[in-house]
Parts: sequence; structure tokens; C-alpha cells
Amino acid sequence: MNSEKTEQAIEEFIERLGLITQADGMPRIAGRILGVLVLFDEPFSFSQLSEKLQVSRGSISTNTRLLEALAMIERTTKPGERQDYFRLRKNPYDSLMRGIQTRMLCSQEVVEQTREQLPDDWVGAQIRLKELEKFYKDFYQASLAITNK
Repeated sequence: MNSEKTEQAIEEFIERLGLITQADGMPRIAGRILGVLVLFDEPFSFSQLSEKLQVSRGSISTNTRLLEALAMIERTTKPGERQDYFRLRKNPYDSLMRGIQTRMLCSQEVVEQTREQLPDDWVGAQIRLKELEKFYKDFYQASLAITNK
């Protein structure tokens, strides 16, 4: 693959991961940062990320803190340098899956509690809530099967 096509593939991946992350309710820039760190072996500084993604250092700072809190990336240093660098954590996807599992359990509980509080004669709502509760339960169980492999 020539370097122009490689660069195009890199840029497209970074942008598309940003859109995927945004669709999941997180900032697009967090996904773009993640995209850079997935593709490249070396750690990136605030300045390097800001330059690569053409966004402010403040935006990089906010979103790297978010990704650190989600245990997706980690802060590191280089000998003799005072600035912080960021890299993808080892096995960051386990942490991401645990977050998804937690949200599924919470969602299931909300649906179950609501269903139990509504009158039984709300037949349509009871049916739909049971279906939604089952969806969350099944999704959670499937995710456990994935993480326990």
C-alpha cells in the first residue's frame, strides 16, 4: 500500500472511530484520540495529539482525562522530559466491556422497577417493559460469555 493510501486509511479510521464514539454518547474527540493511540506504537504528548487532530490542548486535556477514567489510556513519561504522554493501556477493551455490563445491569434494574410499579392492567406497557428487561438481561449474559472466555 503506498504512503498516500496509508495516510488516507489512517485519517479515515481516526475520524470514523470518533463518529462511533460519539454515537455511543461520548465526545467525538475522545474517539479520535483513541484512534491515534490504537494505530501508533509510540506515546503521544498533548501537543502532538493537538497538532495531529487539529484541536485545542484544552480539548485534548479534557478528553484524555475521560479516557484515563475509563481505563482506556494511560499517562506516561519519557526519561529526561517533563511533559506527559499518553498511550493505549494493555487490554483496554476489558474495562470498556465492564462499563457496558454495568450500564446494562443498571438499565435492566430501571426497567424492572418501573414495570413492578405500574398496574398490571397496563398490559401493553407491561409486555414492552418485559421485552426490554429481557433484552438487557440477555445482552448482559452475552457480554459475560465474551469476557469469561
